[in-house]
Amino acid sequence: MRAIAYRQTGGPDVLQLVRRPRPEPGPGEVRVRVSVSGVNPTDWKVRQGSRAGAPAAFPEQVPNQDGAGVLDSVGDGGSLRAGQRVWVWEAAWRRAGGTAAEYVVLPEFPP
Repeated sequence: MRAIAYRQTGGPDVLQLVRRPRPEPGPGEVRVRVSVSGVNPTDWKVRQGSRAGAPAAFPEQVPNQDGAGVLDSVGDGGSLRAGQRVWVWEAAWRRAGGTAAEYVVLPEFPP
C-alpha cells in the first residue's frame, strides 16, 4: 500500500511517499480502507517537533489523526462488520500509523 510518512521532524519537506505492506488487524482491531484523510492541527505540530531534524517518535510515522473510510477487515472478537462506513479520529495518537495511508489498523473501540 502507499502511505505518506516521515522519519524526522520538520516542515512539509520531510514527508515522503512510501510503500508498506497492507496491515492486518489483530484481535479487537479493524482495518479501514481510507477514503478521506484529514490533517488535524496536532498532526503538523507533532511533525514539526520541538526542534526540526530531531528523530520522530517512531522510526517511521504515518501522520493524520482524522479520516473516513470503509471497514475492510475485522479481527477476531470484533462486533463490527466489514463493509461498514466509519469516521476515524486520533488514528495516529500514540501509534505509528495514521490516516495518510491507503489502509490503517485501529482498535475497534478506543480504550
